[in-house]
Amino acid sequence: MPRTAITLALGALLGSLGCGGSASPSPVPAISSVSATPSVSATPSVSAAPSEDPEPTPTRADAPPVDPEARAQALAHELIILDGHIDVPWRLHKAQAAGKPVDDVTGPTQGGDFDLPRARAGGLDAPFMSIYVSADFEGKGAKQVADGLIDLVEGIVARAPDDFALARSPADVRRNFADGKVSLPMGMENGAPIEGDLANVAYFHGRGIRYITLAHSKDNHIADSSYDSRHTHGGLSAFGEQVVAEMNRVGIMIDVSHLSDEAADDVLRLSAVPVIASHSSCRHFTPGWERNMSDEMIQRLAAKGGVIQVNFGSEFLVGDIRERGKAHAKERDAHVRGLGLALDSEEGRAAALAYEQEHPVPRATVETVADHIEHVIELVGVDHVGLGSDFDGVGDSLPQGLRDVSQYPNLLRVLLERGHDRDALEKIAGGNVLRVWQAALDHAAAAARSSG
Repeated sequence: MPRTAITLALGALLGSLGCGGSASPSPVPAISSVSATPSVSATPSVSAAPSEDPEPTPTRADAPPVDPEARAQALAHELIILDGHIDVPWRLHKAQAAGKPVDDVTGPTQGGDFDLPRARAGGLDAPFMSIYVSADFEGKGAKQVADGLIDLVEGIVARAPDDFALARSPADVRRNFADGKVSLPMGMENGAPIEGDLANVAYFHGRGIRYITLAHSKDNHIADSSYDSRHTHGGLSAFGEQVVAEMNRVGIMIDVSHLSDEAADDVLRLSAVPVIASHSSCRHFTPGWERNMSDEMIQRLAAKGGVIQVNFGSEFLVGDIRERGKAHAKERDAHVRGLGLALDSEEGRAAALAYEQEHPVPRATVETVADHIEHVIELVGVDHVGLGSDFDGVGDSLPQGLRDVSQYPNLLRVLLERGHDRDALEKIAGGNVLRVWQAALDHAAAAARSSG
């Protein structure tokens, strides 16, 4: 059924029922969200002219109130929801490498945060498949690993061509949306597969990569990582500066998530087009944690026309949870060792899981995610924020109310309740990133024309 028909049918159903269908939140204790004052107000309605019919037209005051949950469910299927970072390929790769059954995400799965039925339920239209290559592969076959992960994504589309389609441009995303298909654009997390060869930038563009996170957990040959204290290059390497220019030339978005502050500053200084932070949150709520972006960095990103896509992991959202998580991990590990078990043994992992079930760590909430979105809006406006969940990448740290891809309507509901209108939600859900993506393609096309 075409997407427009699905949307109309769903809207009619929701209108008749007056209720939504979001999944139930996790029972795990939640951290209260940080209060924030909405900066985008719902557009006031304009009174209609008096009807000439004998029967008076009901005024807005007489109309039944709109149920935010039902409205959010409808909007989730009307708007294009683009998520900047979902780690499905690595999830499948890990199972494959371990000789375990590989989840078929074209149908329902028991594990993970993503599969087709849940994506349909949540209205997810364009999840960027993360082609994540561990820092351990730096100089050790990283390109081959990336190629294998891209093959996995292409395999998903081949198994379900009526439901999934690759997407290499915003136009592809919109066309797939109209056809009722879930787009699978790809972004490469870690520039290690470039392997010091500038030609590999164009090579991966040809394979469908549309953003590259320049580094991951360690400094590499391109840039310094926020997680690595060495700061090998003091920002970008000399080769990294060439990579930025080449990505601009071929039309690949530059992703500053995971980069050190200095490396991100270098990217913002050198890039000729807007850039993204595909899965980062606001350092304002996690003071001192370089993995998130400071207010000044967000302002510089926005001044360049870029977008920060908020990460859903609890430690990205609330600094206290991050600190308590570290303490909890130490207590859990001490408990397992106290039983005489090795942490990396099957028995040790089972004991650790049992301990976590008995002693859950409080997690963030869907409201906390909205707090980060609103902080960006208050800081730089609604044109510079999006969604970068990190589903399948942050383990069991996802917030209450956003536990998998079926629950995007819960976030839309909270934003509606805080006064954000449809236009704002359309930008947050995906419109802002589609704009940056198009800007990168337009710049590349202009560069190609000028070079003949």
